[in-house]
Amino acid sequence: MSLTIISNKMNKLLLTLKGLFLTLLLLSSCSQQKSDPARCETFDEAVLPVVVESDWETVPAGLQLSVGSTDRRYLKHEIPAVTQQQTWQGSAWRGERVSAQMVVWSRDTLTSISGELTDFVTSTGEIFPAEAASVHFVRYVITDEFADGCGHRRPEEYASSLSADMLDNISCLSLSPNTTRPLWITIDVPSAARPGVYRSTLQLYAGKKKKEMITLELEVLPQTLPPPTEWAFHLDLWQNPYAVARVEGVEPWSQEHWEALRPVMKMLADAGQKVITATLNKRPWNGQTEDAFESMIGWTKKTDGDWVYDYTVFDEWVQFMMKLGITSQINCYSMVPWGNYLFYFDEATGEEVRVAAAPGSKEYAALWVPFLEAFVEHLDEMGWREITRIAMDERNPTEMKAMLALLEETAPGMGVALADNHKSYRQYPDQLTDLCVAHGAVVEAEDKTYRAEKGYVTTWYVCCADRFPNIFTFSDPAEAAFIGWYTTAAGFDGFLRWAYNSWVKDPLVDSRFRSWPAGDTYAVYPGGRSSIRFERLREGIQDAEKIRLLRAQLQGEPEKMVLLEEMLVRFNILEKTDELEQLLQDGKRLLEQLSR
Repeated sequence: MSLTIISNKMNKLLLTLKGLFLTLLLLSSCSQQKSDPARCETFDEAVLPVVVESDWETVPAGLQLSVGSTDRRYLKHEIPAVTQQQTWQGSAWRGERVSAQMVVWSRDTLTSISGELTDFVTSTGEIFPAEAASVHFVRYVITDEFADGCGHRRPEEYASSLSADMLDNISCLSLSPNTTRPLWITIDVPSAARPGVYRSTLQLYAGKKKKEMITLELEVLPQTLPPPTEWAFHLDLWQNPYAVARVEGVEPWSQEHWEALRPVMKMLADAGQKVITATLNKRPWNGQTEDAFESMIGWTKKTDGDWVYDYTVFDEWVQFMMKLGITSQINCYSMVPWGNYLFYFDEATGEEVRVAAAPGSKEYAALWVPFLEAFVEHLDEMGWREITRIAMDERNPTEMKAMLALLEETAPGMGVALADNHKSYRQYPDQLTDLCVAHGAVVEAEDKTYRAEKGYVTTWYVCCADRFPNIFTFSDPAEAAFIGWYTTAAGFDGFLRWAYNSWVKDPLVDSRFRSWPAGDTYAVYPGGRSSIRFERLREGIQDAEKIRLLRAQLQGEPEKMVLLEEMLVRFNILEKTDELEQLLQDGKRLLEQLSR
């Protein structure tokens, strides 16, 4: 009996030792994987043939590191035009996100480069943790040029290049010889941080060996920026959840789809997004993007002629976005779809039916009247009627008038949103509770005043037709920040752009599309990856919020108010100035001065 017990104990000990050995082997394997430079990368980056102008032989051996500028897209195969600087300085309000760009280059192959930040500490011992900041490798994507703006494109007919735009979330990346790699740092200053100058160190490693370091000095100012849910800036970037399903290879509206949507839409909520993009019927834009929008509401015509509507996806989508913090408005596309096609399932035939129904026709009314009656009832049940808008995109005045007449008769008081490139908003002043005009269109001062008194929203937008300002993958980064300043200077409530994430076929590699300049269809990348242009856009929105708050605070200080208003006049421009970067620096310097 005792021998059996000893034998069993020995067997258990051997099994334990075997398990320990396997664990150590696995840990060793994981360690090798982490140090394996090939495993530092999440995908193969874009490659293009290039003509290199830099003399890389003049670069000292090993890793080179310097502070860069957030206004620059550094070329991958050229030595960066920087004077090496090892200290970065900046300022921020409490609750603000601030960005910095560093640049790494080498004539040698460097494996497993990684960056690590220390805690942010003042000379008196105040601290906020390093976790408030993040370091991103800037990745290169293929871009093209503005050329003629809108219209069908054949890639070989447009100049292509590599653009530093994507902010990847990987922890390490290897550097090929004779190349440059930017590093983008975002710092989310805690709202509870005490004012003062905080210092941190960016430590750069190559193959786990410490190579270089940069000191960051951030002055936290006394002012506090409220959370994005409280920002007044009306940001409306249209979301495409179907693109997420395709790129991630998951079934639409499956659990995997919701998980893939979260990091992408969380970035949008954190930038102060106010509007949820929803679809009433299939293909409201007639399938112009890589991923056509499906209907979030199921339309079924029963055999007896009655209609049944399934709101499951619509409700889940709205609730999902609201939980992320986007709660102000639901824009539903569209009662005037491009092409005027509507789709429904016919129970009698068991097939999907496509109907051409123009506003004002009998066919149009027969489809939309029963839907609107049921939809309004559903919105009342969900408590969403007051924040829901029937939304249209660049529809002509004749169709708009017919649609609005039917809407007012069937669902009186329902709000309407319109991206208007026909300058027709004056024809229906009290139905367009959300008006967005094309860049350069003038909304008269009395109209803005009237709309503000009524609580209506008045914004502006850019698209493929606008060379400046824009957020193409080849646009100067400063243009994205300028958008927030121009919005305030021109007296608008916010900004709209038609595509937040309507991704192209291979968005991580090639940002070009069969129509429109590269990057027009998306501002961020799959997997919760931000971009230089999106971070700069958020920066400009934060500046607009600062201006709004400072205007309220400076009411009793006319001299400071004059300085602020005179500065804003300089931003009310439609054409790009050669001094754009300097203009932004002047504006930011004044905001810093007024914030003390």
